[in-house]
Amino acid sequence: MDFNGLYETLIFCGFLMKCRRLSNSPNSRGTSPSHAAAMSLSSAISPSSYAAIAAASSARTPIFNKKKTAAVLSPLSLFHQSPSLSKTGIFLHRGRKESSSKFYIAASVTTAVPSLDDSVEKVQLPRGAMWSIHKFGGTCVGSSERIRNVAEIVVEDDSERKLVVVSAMSKVTDMMYDLIYKAQSRDDSYESALDAVMEKHKLTAFDLLDGDDLARFLTRLQHDVNNLKAMLRAIYIAGHATESFSDFVVGHGELWSAQLLSFVIRKNGGDCNWMDTRDVLVVNPAGSNQVDPDYLESEKRLEKWFSSNQCQTIVATGFIASTPQNIPTTLKRDGSDFSAAIMGALLRAGQVTIWTDVNGVYSADPRKVSEAVVLKTLSYQEAWEMSYFGANVLHPRTIIPVMRYDIPIVIRNIFNLSAPGTMICRESVGETEDGLKLESHVKGFATIDNLALINVEGTGMAGVPGTASAIFGAVKDVGANVIMISQASSEHSICFAVPESEVKAVAKALEARFRQALDAGRLSQVAIIPNCSILATVGQKMASTPGVSATLFNALAKANINVRAIAQGCTEYNITVVLSREDCVRALKAVHSRFYLSRTTIAVGIVGPGLIGATLLDQLRDQAAILKENSKIDLRVMGITGSRTMLLSETGIDLSRWREVQKEKGETADLEKFVQHVRGNHFIPSTVIVDCTADSEVASHYHDWLCRGIHVVTPNKKANSGPLDQYLKLRALQRRSYTHYFYEATVGAGLPIITTLQGLLETGDKILRIEGIFSGTLSYIFNNFKSTTSFSEVVSEAKAAGYTEPDPRDDLAGTDVARKVIILARESGLKLELSDIPVQSLVPEPLRDIASAEEFLLQLPQFDSDMTRKREDAENAGEVLRYVGVVDAVNQKGVVELKRYKKEHPFAQLSGSDNIIAFTTERYNKQPLIIRGPGAGAEVTAGGVFSDILRLASYLGAPS
Repeated sequence: MDFNGLYETLIFCGFLMKCRRLSNSPNSRGTSPSHAAAMSLSSAISPSSYAAIAAASSARTPIFNKKKTAAVLSPLSLFHQSPSLSKTGIFLHRGRKESSSKFYIAASVTTAVPSLDDSVEKVQLPRGAMWSIHKFGGTCVGSSERIRNVAEIVVEDDSERKLVVVSAMSKVTDMMYDLIYKAQSRDDSYESALDAVMEKHKLTAFDLLDGDDLARFLTRLQHDVNNLKAMLRAIYIAGHATESFSDFVVGHGELWSAQLLSFVIRKNGGDCNWMDTRDVLVVNPAGSNQVDPDYLESEKRLEKWFSSNQCQTIVATGFIASTPQNIPTTLKRDGSDFSAAIMGALLRAGQVTIWTDVNGVYSADPRKVSEAVVLKTLSYQEAWEMSYFGANVLHPRTIIPVMRYDIPIVIRNIFNLSAPGTMICRESVGETEDGLKLESHVKGFATIDNLALINVEGTGMAGVPGTASAIFGAVKDVGANVIMISQASSEHSICFAVPESEVKAVAKALEARFRQALDAGRLSQVAIIPNCSILATVGQKMASTPGVSATLFNALAKANINVRAIAQGCTEYNITVVLSREDCVRALKAVHSRFYLSRTTIAVGIVGPGLIGATLLDQLRDQAAILKENSKIDLRVMGITGSRTMLLSETGIDLSRWREVQKEKGETADLEKFVQHVRGNHFIPSTVIVDCTADSEVASHYHDWLCRGIHVVTPNKKANSGPLDQYLKLRALQRRSYTHYFYEATVGAGLPIITTLQGLLETGDKILRIEGIFSGTLSYIFNNFKSTTSFSEVVSEAKAAGYTEPDPRDDLAGTDVARKVIILARESGLKLELSDIPVQSLVPEPLRDIASAEEFLLQLPQFDSDMTRKREDAENAGEVLRYVGVVDAVNQKGVVELKRYKKEHPFAQLSGSDNIIAFTTERYNKQPLIIRGPGAGAEVTAGGVFSDILRLASYLGAPS
């Protein structure tokens, strides 16, 4: 006898000894030993089981089958009521369902004994779409309150018939495995641990049930616990538990949760019975810790069960089943989903709903990718691929039974009933997530970690039949699981991925198998590459769709991810890459962002949240939702930095309260860290830095940012008006790279001056002259400088109104206008330095070096007479004074000066702080092209910057 057989016999004998001891107790006086044994074991095993034990332990009356030959019974089969026992001469008279059953042992094999099949009236089992299958996992039934919620969901389902599969209460299966571990480790605490399991279910029952229902459940619970105590005691003595005995122990959690739920459904008015699926589901071992359902036998048993248990709602135990020999077994881990799928197939159900604690199947693991979205649909093939490669919502084998009958599976969240979940069916449809159409046909991404790559390489492999067979035969011999295989077309090498825990055994087996080839040099190496992960890209409609691989590998390349191996099946549903484990999350984020985020999802970093920067942030706040809804432009401000503090966010800053959050959570400003974060690990397809400062140091980084693939938008004039060589390098980089540099607001705030000039040049026009009033401050001053007001008074008014810089000399010096002139000159093709532009300063020379702006304003009236004289001279000639900048493209020069214009001239018609620019070109020669409008102020300048950001989005693919 083998060890397992001997062990099961030991357990069986232990039960018989318990029977003998109990038969000698005072309560068993006058009772035959066999009858006492049957009575005592009623507290430990099912009725048919203790009847069989009683028969075996009395006058040695054999149990026979219908052919009058001794029936072969596994001792373990005595612990579970099996349909086959009715054929051994045991028969049952049943009264009402609530009454206790009575069993009799056949005294003679010639006695006519009706079988259970004969004693029950046959009732046809209905099948079809009227059945709705629900499966609730351990989390869903983890407490009394959650069991009530489940019961409500079941009762409210208006399906004609319902079958509900339940797992054990949360953590109970682990607790049961722990009992076995403790018992076989001879740890006495298994008894108290079992008591804790019983107490958990008792407390739940007291909270849910009352009256007869409570009494029935507690009686059954106590019977089961007595049974388990005896079983665990035997395991404790033997120091070992067979797989069959382990399966018997761990399956009790489902028995108890199913009974509890059925009682609660009945209490809520449902017509409900509970099913011990060990009476129905029959499975065969399939190796690798798997089982295969016996559908034909299971259908027969289901029909038999339903004949005596007709009801609208069935609550069935998940996870557990029986072997063809009627020995309790399990469907292994995640078996309850499998149970639901099998029952759905047996009943040809209309739908199988898997209730869990997530909203459905996500496009990627949401714990790793914050942008992951719930998929509305998946095909069976897509779900299979994603499940195999690590999507934990569904086990791959769950899909097999329902595929045969095109039964959809719906994954739903029991804690969010408003979420529709994910439907898994024959064909998936194109997803529209948050208004973004997924055009690439990639449905999702999954990863497997803790892998090693094994590479078998050698010139002697090429053209040699049987090499692959020998390699994978050696892998099979050590029981390792191959996750992925890749072979070069040259046949020079084969690489494959295995779990890291198995790699040493596999490598050792391969080296032993190919020792001669290695020694002879036909194989050069069996190399192990540890610390690997797999990233799978899945989509049924990837098949025959060009460009998917290019997009995938482009995203990985941009994220600086090295790919170690690649595999794709001919179905084209899956592209699998092996990469370093430390790169896995970055790679997942990169590819998910590339496929799932719109090309016009842009990470925005704001440098300089001063007057213009803060106004821009307010405009972004007010317009973001509208842009996303109407134009599919998703602008996410990932960082805001000033000169002292910065605020960073992984998902996007809440612009409704960024000021408060920056004060509370801001960190010390670090421009490089800021840029790295904004561009960083979120892998949003595009990044733009918006420089709202007037700082030369910030502007000096533009070249580096463009080199790193970061777009730049700015109203800062320093880069385009700085040293000519740096400007030329910046523009050359812009032209040859795929990054964009927009600076419309550097001239004229929000007026379209730069784009107009570029449009003229790009269409072949030739610039002759650009002349304009470029300073809103100086426009205001000279528009209001009249005979009733002195020059110094107008300057003070402009400062008080907020038109000037804190020190008005910065405006009056004309340097800002000169920078605008040099920007337009260079845009027109002139290679001029800022120093090449003569500038007429309006600051009296004696006041240029005064320390403070206040002192300057106090002394400025001393020089009013000079400006008054110039105004009067102009008025006497029918002219006005205007401070202008001029680009003379014909003579390759520029100038900034105070000029006089006739009162009929467009420049004389300005009011307020308006700017005006006149383009004289070959096409617009007789009548110049004039642009006029507000050219100063935070609102219009921020609007100009915002317009550039939207222009960038348009370049990146936003709809026009």
